Amino acid sequence: MTPFRLPTIPLYKREMLESLIAKGLRLDGTRGPESPRNVSIELGVVEKAEGSAHIRLGNTQVMAGVKIDVGTPFRDMPDQGVLMVHAEFVPVASPLFEPGAPDENAIELARVVDRSLREVGAVDLSKLVIRPGEKVWVVWVDLYILDHDGNIFDASMLAAMAALLNARLPRYEELETGEIVVDRSGSEGPLPVRHKVVTVTLAKVGKYLIVDPDFEEESIADARLVLAFDEQGRLVGAQKTGPGGITTADLEKAMELGWRAAGVYFKALEEAVAGVSGGS
Repeated sequence: MTPFRLPTIPLYKREMLESLIAKGLRLDGTRGPESPRNVSIELGVVEKAEGSAHIRLGNTQVMAGVKIDVGTPFRDMPDQGVLMVHAEFVPVASPLFEPGAPDENAIELARVVDRSLREVGAVDLSKLVIRPGEKVWVVWVDLYILDHDGNIFDASMLAAMAALLNARLPRYEELETGEIVVDRSGSEGPLPVRHKVVTVTLAKVGKYLIVDPDFEEESIADARLVLAFDEQGRLVGAQKTGPGGITTADLEKAMELGWRAAGVYFKALEEAVAGVSGGS
């Protein structure tokens, strides 16, 4: 994994940030070490997508779009639809991002989101089969990092999950020739989502763990731990990066803090979905 080219943080600033964390404070002055930033979720922001969402996590912004089309299943899974996740870092979102093909950071982000969804079967792929072994619905989730102020993992997972909850399956017609014609003027109903999943990112700074690190906190962190939870509290994924170590005690504490923060994210998802349902 090639890390971001993070700016060098002067020693005095690192000491200041560690001192704040030790006192139960954060640099932004609005929250404690165990609290995520404010979350806002807007659904249905891309008219031509089957589902979409725009997420703000503090000043970090991510947009997700879901596109659904007919394709062929994987050979080893002929009775299941296909789910694929792609991430793109928009160059204007951060001086760290460069134009061109996705780098290892974008690939890592997409894989973490993809694994978190697949591990628990967030989408019931068995219900996306049109003709077993031949034709299935293929669901693409495209993530666009619009503004990077730290913790793009949690923001991206929220965007992906919200867009999937917002997505609807198109109608289709099967012709006598066997051709499948997609009709996007209407829908067959919502995408079959079985479980909600969120990630919670924790940074280890010295001996302290903090939830939802912003950009400056990420740049001084010794290690980063991304934990994925479903709505039942099951740990369904984990990713650790950075040279610092994570002890057993750290992991136990991270699980406790992570599940507590996950509740904030799940509540934001529920309110966003309820708001759309209530307004329809």
